[in-house]
Amino acid sequence: MTDSAQPSFTQSVPGHVRGFSGARPENSTVKKYWTGLSAAVLERIADDWDATRKAYAATRRQAYFSAEFLQGRALLNNLTNLGLVDEARQVAAEHGFELTDVLEAEHDAALGNGGLGRLAACFLDSAVTLDYPLTGYGLLYRYGLFRQEFVDGFQKEHPDAWKESFYPFIVRRGTQQRVVRFDDMSVRAVPYDMPITGYGTRNVGTLRLWDAKPMHEFDYNAFNSQRFSDAILEREAVHDLTRVLYPNDTTFAGKVLRVRQQYFFVSASLQEMIDNYIEHHGEDLSGFHEYNSVQLNDTHPVLGIPELMRLLMDEHGMGWEDAWEVTTKTFAYTNHTVLEEALEKWDTAIFKQLFWRIWEIVVEIDRRYRIDMESRGMAPQDAHHFSPVHDGQVHMAWIACYGSYSVNGVAAMHTEILKRETLSYWYGMYPERFNNKTNGVTPRRWLRMCNPRLSALLDRLSGSDAWVTDLPRLKELRRYEDDESVLNELREIKAANKRDFAAWIYERQGIEIDPDSIFDTQIKRLHEYKRQLMNALYILDLYFRIKDDGERDLPKRTFIFGAKAAPGYTRAKGIIKLINAVGELVNNDPDVSRYLTVVFVENYNVSPAEQIIPATDISEQISTAGKEASGTSNMKFMMNGALTLGTMDGANVEIVEAVGEENAYVFGAREEDLPELTRNYNPAALYETVPGLKRVLDALVDGTLDDASTGAFHDIRGSLLEGHGTAPDVYYVLGDFADYRATRDRMSEEFYADPQHWARMCWINICESGRFSSDRTINDYATEVWNLQPTPIHQGK
Repeated sequence: MTDSAQPSFTQSVPGHVRGFSGARPENSTVKKYWTGLSAAVLERIADDWDATRKAYAATRRQAYFSAEFLQGRALLNNLTNLGLVDEARQVAAEHGFELTDVLEAEHDAALGNGGLGRLAACFLDSAVTLDYPLTGYGLLYRYGLFRQEFVDGFQKEHPDAWKESFYPFIVRRGTQQRVVRFDDMSVRAVPYDMPITGYGTRNVGTLRLWDAKPMHEFDYNAFNSQRFSDAILEREAVHDLTRVLYPNDTTFAGKVLRVRQQYFFVSASLQEMIDNYIEHHGEDLSGFHEYNSVQLNDTHPVLGIPELMRLLMDEHGMGWEDAWEVTTKTFAYTNHTVLEEALEKWDTAIFKQLFWRIWEIVVEIDRRYRIDMESRGMAPQDAHHFSPVHDGQVHMAWIACYGSYSVNGVAAMHTEILKRETLSYWYGMYPERFNNKTNGVTPRRWLRMCNPRLSALLDRLSGSDAWVTDLPRLKELRRYEDDESVLNELREIKAANKRDFAAWIYERQGIEIDPDSIFDTQIKRLHEYKRQLMNALYILDLYFRIKDDGERDLPKRTFIFGAKAAPGYTRAKGIIKLINAVGELVNNDPDVSRYLTVVFVENYNVSPAEQIIPATDISEQISTAGKEASGTSNMKFMMNGALTLGTMDGANVEIVEAVGEENAYVFGAREEDLPELTRNYNPAALYETVPGLKRVLDALVDGTLDDASTGAFHDIRGSLLEGHGTAPDVYYVLGDFADYRATRDRMSEEFYADPQHWARMCWINICESGRFSSDRTINDYATEVWNLQPTPIHQGK
């Protein structure tokens, strides 16, 4: 059928709804209507998706290997990119539905957790919008990380059964499955494809997710012999591979499962890429790297390096030198941490247990590395620490640095720290490999879709929607920074967004908040270096200043948190309990609750972020300087007109550079000063001398706050003052506390003192957010690392 012969989008919706609901559209349930509407979107893009896959298969293409892709909901994002929001609203109304209600029927795809996965999702969006031939590869998790629930303030984890019902935006490709072999089992890898629509293009990209299936679904003979458990034993072991994201690896069994997961998806992906190369370019794989590049998103997919060696040598007959030449010209590595302890290391016993051949290849990489370093004049003892295999462990980051043609950090400051400290050895060996690619976020989801009021204002002032795919154009709108009518409209937009969030959080969690208060937000993964703890201590300090000191001339504030802690991260879970305990104390006090409200958004993920970010006034980016690789929530807040309160860390440095320190609130020790500051650091002295700090820390253990006799709050206090196995206050929480408090107090006062000046600062942040579009990041990767060319399926789009 030609394009002109196809039914219109609105014409196709009723039939799809009937097909899924078995009823007239107006008699359908909301969930069935969502399913039919989503299927209509899939029908709309099907031909273009097919054409895009074919076009990409024949050209040089980029693979993005990532353990997680935090996609969020798909329907509204696709409607936005395709320009179909108004039509969808119209057809839903004709059938008696509000589009907003229909959209709420969708579960977030539980395929990721934090910034790493959301970055990957933004990159997919930008790549297809820019027509770059990029495909994402990952795992189709059944439950994702977990669904978070607070029970008496403690985090409880539950399965996130996001795909138990039909999900139209994932298409099974059963004829394209591969087999992945471990020494103790073989597994079928079945691909499921998610379409990734772009804005202003007919190209449709692909996120390919592998699901693990047993070679034989069921042992019928064992079941017939009354060995019921044996009949399903292997099946369940296979399904474990794609059951959850990041299984708890505090045990050896958990570590084994993680390594299985990683090998499973990189092996299946590389097999597919090799087969595609042979189909289009012939059996000679010496040119594989000329048509394929693989970006390793952190160390999770680094097993791809020895696996490609295995495939080239064992399956396709190449010698070591030729295979290594191809491999080292195929892989590029993105580092996401300056913390060496966060770089993945696996016991050698795991490799020997799971895949002896991969172990042999890793050992040979190690042997040749040592010879290579010796030929460069490196003393054996100096090369040992950075060898791929030593001290009973396989070091994935060292394999990545040795076996890749590019190594990049994700913010200018982060990359310099990598070169100077974390990866300084490798930078000394291969300086030409190192480069910076500051992260970015897609303005389609994080402005166009989630903040339609602001988006409409930008359209009107710009004269078009061209900024949506060229965000630096917003810089031209700085000419309105002193325009009273524009600033008033911006304030009205923020106020409306805050009212929306207040209604949303009340319906979701029954919490009442004042939309006229300052919305002060920290939403990100719960980790000690991100210092949610310092935020909680500040709120507790405010509580005492109001309750005990009688301070009353204070601005009204709502403190918003959103975070999950890894199931095995005990102290992080203790901090969640502490934040909830502080919230209970504050929110239930008749004096303090007049000024302060604490909201911890339960089960934080992409959809809550889309509600929180447009409504936020103050963006908390308070990690210890030098510890945050980049951050991406800071960019999302910035482009939605929230001001950054932060340390000079990660991408905060570049945000402040873009807007000027006068349009942000900077506090805390600088990264270059911390070594000297911490040399003789004595947090116990600060406990005694910083006004108010003693009573705040004592409140953790004197009965003011209740941790249900778990010892969690004693542990937190002890980690700050005594160390508990490490130096005390490793992340300089108490060291930065006084400056943090003073800066945060000043910021809150200035919010109310001159609302127009505040709005002006917000406008400047919006207009200067262009450099933080993921379009810019992807263009940098494509031109400087991947050597990609745009491949539009329709010229002129």
